[in-house]
Amino acid sequence: MQTRRSVIVSAAAAVALSAVPARAASAASVASGKAGPVRLTLPAPSGPHPVGTVSLHLVDASRSDPWITSQPYRELMISIRYPARAVGGHPAAPQMLAGEAAGFAALNSFTDVPGSQVDWSATRTHAHEGAPVDRRSGPLPVVCYSPGAGDPRSLGTTLCDDLASRGYVVVSVDHTYDASAVQFPGGRVEGSVLPAEFDNAYPDPGRIKALLQKTLAVRVADIRFVLDELPCALPRALRGMLDFGHTGMFGQSAGGFTALQAMHDDPRIAAAADLDGVLAYVQDDDAAGSLSTVAADGVDRPFLLIGKDGNDLSTVPSWDALWRHSRGWHRGLSLRGAEHATYTDAEALVPQIARRLGLPRKAVVENIGTIMPRHAIAAERACLAAFFDRWLRGRDDDGLLDGSSGRYPEARFF
Repeated sequence: MQTRRSVIVSAAAAVALSAVPARAASAASVASGKAGPVRLTLPAPSGPHPVGTVSLHLVDASRSDPWITSQPYRELMISIRYPARAVGGHPAAPQMLAGEAAGFAALNSFTDVPGSQVDWSATRTHAHEGAPVDRRSGPLPVVCYSPGAGDPRSLGTTLCDDLASRGYVVVSVDHTYDASAVQFPGGRVEGSVLPAEFDNAYPDPGRIKALLQKTLAVRVADIRFVLDELPCALPRALRGMLDFGHTGMFGQSAGGFTALQAMHDDPRIAAAADLDGVLAYVQDDDAAGSLSTVAADGVDRPFLLIGKDGNDLSTVPSWDALWRHSRGWHRGLSLRGAEHATYTDAEALVPQIARRLGLPRKAVVENIGTIMPRHAIAAERACLAAFFDRWLRGRDDDGLLDGSSGRYPEARFF
C-alpha cells in the first residue's frame, strides 16, 4: 500500500514526486550476517567501440532557478559518452559520485529493496574518464537522455553506455532539485525538492497537476538550454565530433515524457523514444484528460513508445491521443513481463541485490517484473539502436521495428 510520501505520481508518466527509503527494519534482519554493503556491476555494452566520458557543469544565467527562487541562475550537470579510440590508463567512471550515492540511497524508490545495504558509489560504469575520442568516424549523431523524476542521470547508464559503444554521442542530463542528488565540482550536493513540493500540493488535485506541469516545463527548458549551450561548452577534444544536425532524445518515465515534449517544442530534435512515460498530467497511467501539448497536438517526426507489460494504446489514453494526432512515422511496443523500472539500471541491479541479501522473489518482481533481465536489456538496446540508426543515420534495421519477430519474443507491437 502506498503512503503519501511513497506516491509515484503517474507510474508511467513518471513524475515521481515522492519516494522514501525502503523498509530498512525488515531488510536489516534479512541482511544480517552479510559482510559489508552490497557492491554491484553493470552489463558491458554490446557495441564495437570502447566508451569514453566527460562530465560538464553548465550554468544558465538567462533564467532564475524555478525551484530555488533566491538563486538567479539555473545549474545543471551533464555527462557526455562517446566512442573512444582507446581506454587504457583511463579509469572507469563511477555510476554515482559519493554525494549522489548518498542522496540516491536516502530517496531509494525501489520497493522493498534496502538501499542502505548497498554501496551505490562502488558501481563502475563501462565508460572511461577522459579517454580520447575516436575521430575516425565523426562527426557523430547526438542522443540526449533524461531520467525519471526523482532519479539521477546515472540510472540510465546501461542504455547510455550501449548507445555510445555503437557510435553515438550520448548526453545525459541531471535535472537539479528534481534528481535525488546532483553533485557539482568541488563536492557541493543539491538534493531533490520534489518530496517537499508534493507534500505541499497533496491532496489538492489542482495543485498536484500544477506541480506536474511545472516539473515537465523545467525539464524541457533544461534540455533546450543544453542544446543551446553544448556546441560552445564542449571540451576541445570533442569539438567537431558532434553532428547536431542529427539529434535524438530518449528517456524513461518522466524522462520519456520530457523527450517527446521537447521534440514537440524544439525542431532540433529529429526523433524521440519514450520508455514507459505517460504524456499527461495525471497520477495514473489509465487516467484520461489533462493532456500535454505533445499528446494533444501530435508530432510530425518519428517517435517510439516502449511500455511495461499492459501499457499500450488501449490502456494509456495519452499515448492513444499522441498516436491519433501524429503525422510522422511511429511505432509502439511493450515487453511481456516488464515493469516500470525495467527500463532503468534497476533491471541489472535489483536481481544482484536480491541474491546478495536473500530478498524474496516478490521484491524483484515488484520492481522489474518477470521478464528475464538479459532478455529485457537485449531487447531495449536493440530497439533503441534500431530506432536511432533508422532516423539519425539512415541505416536499415532489418525490419526489427516493423513487427514482432523471433529475435525478441517478449516484444509485443501495438
